Parts: sequence; structure tokens; C-alpha cells
Amino acid sequence: MDAVADDEPPSLGTLREYAADGRLWVAADPADPRDRPVAYLLADPVDGNTHVEQVSVHPGSARRGIGRALIDHLARQAAARGEGALTLTTFAEVPWNAPYYERCGFRRLAPAELTPGLRAIRSREAAHGLDQWPRVCMRRDL
Repeated sequence: MDAVADDEPPSLGTLREYAADGRLWVAADPADPRDRPVAYLLADPVDGNTHVEQVSVHPGSARRGIGRALIDHLARQAAARGEGALTLTTFAEVPWNAPYYERCGFRRLAPAELTPGLRAIRSREAAHGLDQWPRVCMRRDL
């Protein structure tokens, strides 16, 4: 999966757009007096739910619950807006992808459960070459 690992992160312009739209959350290390970010989450509205576009945690801050805290924060906000679920797409067999999200309360969706927006996301991912490895759509009911 070297091609995925080498993929560029979102540009500053993209991150600014997400921030301006209220769809970017950032976590900083409370022990760092410089308040440097160690994780972020990007979200999109998809079919009346909130879609987790990306969660990224710096490797030096991994396994401390920061990604899960960002997801839980997003879930509370989506529930307060009356949305029924969080959704995401991820690699099915990578331990820190689908198995991790299952531990965070997501379930794998069967193909018949995919909404039009999720099918469109999967099509874009396939066009980007991500279907070289098994992918899955997931949902966390709120």
C-alpha cells in the first residue's frame, strides 16, 4: 500500500475550506505548550448524514484515543442536528481501518445498504485507484 502511504495530505486551501464550512476539527497535544495539532477530522454531508472524510492522527500521538475522541465529538454534533448516522469508507483489512472503526461503533454496510452518495464516493475512490485493496462502507447509528 505504498501508493496510499505516499498520497499527499489535503492542501492548506482544502483545510481552510473545511474550516470555513465548520467541517474540520483539530486536536492538539495538551502537554505541548506550543499547542501544535496532532490530529484532525474532516467531514462532509452525505445523504442526510455526516460522512467522515478523513481522520488523521500523527504517529507520535497514536493509540491515545485522540481519533476516537474526534469521532465521538462529531457523533454528538451530528446527533444534536438530528442526523441518523455517521458514515465512512475505509480499507476492509487494515487493522487500523475497518477493525478500528468497528471498535468505535461502526458496522460494515452490505452493498444493498449503500445510499446514492456513498456509491458516488466509492466510484471516486475506485477512479483514484483505491480499489486495489478491499474497501468497505461503514455506518455508526446515532
